[in-house]
Amino acid sequence: MSTKPVRLHVWVEGKVQGVFFRDTVRQGAVALGLAGWVRNLPDGRVEAVFEGPREACEEVLDTVNVGSPMSRVDRLVRDWGEEVERLRGFEIRFG
Repeated sequence: MSTKPVRLHVWVEGKVQGVFFRDTVRQGAVALGLAGWVRNLPDGRVEAVFEGPREACEEVLDTVNVGSPMSRVDRLVRDWGEEVERLRGFEIRFG
């Protein structure tokens, strides 16, 4: 497994707010040792950033696609092109 960190930025559309989606994503990221954050957007989407080994970032996409039991993911947009910020920890952001 490669240890060179990458940054994955995602935007998720569907029934992803008010259904414990952010916490499910946070738990998945923490379990994989990823840093980053997740937040609700005013338009109903969820935005998240993951930093860590590419393999772990690819694996967390499974968690994002499945979501929480009450969520539904209709569309997932990914951006692998951003510079790594060397974030620490994983947080749910508000506002």
